[in-house]
Formats: sequence, C-alpha cells, structure tokens
Amino acid sequence: MRASRVPESVAMSTPAIPGRLTPSDPQLSERQRHVFARLVALHRRDARPVSSERLGRAPELRRSGAALRGTLAELEEMHLLERPRTRFHGYPGGGRVPSTTGWEYFVRVMLEPAALPAEIEDAVAERLSQSRHDVERLLQEASRLLATFSRQLGLALAASLEDEALVSLELEPLGERRALLVLGLAGHRSRTLVLELGTPLERVALEEVSRVLREQLLGGTLAAARERLASDSALARHSAVRIVARAASASWRRPVETPLLTAGVSHIAEQPEFADGARLTPVLRALESGSPFERLMVSGLQGHAGVSVGISTELELAGLSLVSFPLPGAVSGAVGVLGPLRMDYATTIALVDLVGARVADLLSA
Repeated sequence: MRASRVPESVAMSTPAIPGRLTPSDPQLSERQRHVFARLVALHRRDARPVSSERLGRAPELRRSGAALRGTLAELEEMHLLERPRTRFHGYPGGGRVPSTTGWEYFVRVMLEPAALPAEIEDAVAERLSQSRHDVERLLQEASRLLATFSRQLGLALAASLEDEALVSLELEPLGERRALLVLGLAGHRSRTLVLELGTPLERVALEEVSRVLREQLLGGTLAAARERLASDSALARHSAVRIVARAASASWRRPVETPLLTAGVSHIAEQPEFADGARLTPVLRALESGSPFERLMVSGLQGHAGVSVGISTELELAGLSLVSFPLPGAVSGAVGVLGPLRMDYATTIALVDLVGARVADLLSA
C-alpha cells in the first residue's frame, strides 16, 4: 500500500542544522551552559527527569542545591527545560527534562561532531554497493543499516514531487557547457538538475532563459514543468531556452517512487518513553500510513542531515525526533533515523550523513 499524503494543515517542525544559529537562540552564561549540558547528558542515559539533587552529585557541578535550583529555574524561564507531566514519562514527580526548544538549541549550538568507527564506514560501503542496481532494494538496505547502527528506527523513501507547486526557478552557470537548474517547490523543498548544454551559454543568456521560464512555468506543478520543457513549441521558439529545455529533458528522469521503507521498529518499542502502549500506538499508526514522515524527510537542505525535533504535537509525535538526509541528484528522496528526543544526535547525524551521501553517490552513478 502506498503511504497517504500528510494533510497540509498539520504543523510540523522545521529541520535544525548543527551550527546554524537563529536570532532567537538565548545567550547562556558559562554556568547555565554547564548545567544545561550536564542535565542533557543525565537525561539521555535513562529518560528520567533530572533533579537538582541528582545534578549536585556530578563532580563538575560543585554548587549548593540553592544555586543549582536557581540555574534550573533560569533555564526553564528560557524555555530550554520543562517539568514533565508524570503520566507522560512514567516517573514520579520532581526534576526537569529538556524541552523541544531545548533539544533544538542543543543540536544547533552545543552539539559536538562524532566520528564513526572505520568498520561502520566499511560495512555501509560494502552492503550498499551490493544493492546499487535497484533503487528500492538500495533504499531498503539503507534503512536496515541505519537501524542496525543507530539502534533506532531506520527510514528511507524515494518520493515523487510531481504534484508539488513550482514557486521559484534559478539557473546558475557551472562551466562553459554546464548549468545548475534549481526548481523551488512549496514547503521549502527543491529539485535540482545539472544540465549538460549542447551549446555554450553565457551568464546573461542564462538569466534571460530564467526570466522566460519563470513567466511560463511558475504556478504550475513540477510535472507540468517537466512536460512543457520536453514538448512546448512556444518555449522552443527561443534558441537559448530551447538549449536549456533539451538539456533539462535529457537529465530529468521519470520520477522514481517507493513507499516509506522502515527497519528496526522494535528499537522504538524498547525505549522507556514508549513502554506505555498508548504512547507507542500513534507512532506505529503514523509509520503505517507514512504520514507525516514522507513530507518531512524530503524537506530541508539537500545533501545535509537535519534534525526535526518533536515532529508534530497534532499527530502525538512530539516525543520523537527525525534525523533526515534529503538526497541530492536525479532521484528525489531521503534516508533518516527516527528515535526519542534524547537520542544520540551526534552519532546519528554522522551515520545519516554517511549513509545518505553513499546512497546519493550510487544513485547518480
């Protein structure tokens, strides 16, 4: 069964990129930063809320209980921490946990990059190369590798963007006979094509082609743009436009599409946050339908792993984060890892980057 499309009205988080700060990020003092980092580390171990007493036992935080409580209150006022509802976490009163805002801040500002062991890199390269001749098999193997090495849930898909609205179009020269066509879609997504031009075109000519194509194609769907570039006689009257249209048609494959491919569902069920069946049921239901993961996975910056923290409160997925890698190149799709908010982001991002980059290389070969 093909996964259903997520309703446009459902609010979903925007992927956070490590090192990409926002104007709203708070400026923490060294004391606040140390306390916040230590609380994150303690909470990640066992999912339990962290009290000032538990923090005070850490050797690097030799402060009075009153001082720690004051710092925790400050971090809570900044919306980086929150007091969990008991039934949500299953642990009796007291203590704080990082909020969704806190986890986003941690990923953007405080996350240290992780290096993967050489044996993982070798295993990824070997196993993916064995599936390189079949797109769906390649993506299924990618989801298995992500699940195996992250101990979370691995995801992969090739998603058709043919019905998405075209909202912007840019042409950039890459050389005398090459150009990059960037098609901007609704929802902050894009489709990029490297064009091999039959005749050299200067930047001025490419700018004029961009103007003509924007006038003719914006507002329609991506599918309509592809069809018009291939066969519209009105476009063919302009010699420079004709050169670009022919190059686009030659490099623009028919869309490849797969259902949402998953591996490692049992890893989610083993997490203490989802020991309660009532918390796990919405996750399994969303995975079965593919919503909202399909749209969220292909959002963000192509060729880079991003983190969607607290996927959607409306779909009862606020306790989950998605690390996804939108694939650049001819096949529109993504690979990713789904896990609890307290997942090991540094290692997971490194793993998703590795698998995503290798899949993209094999798809473009």
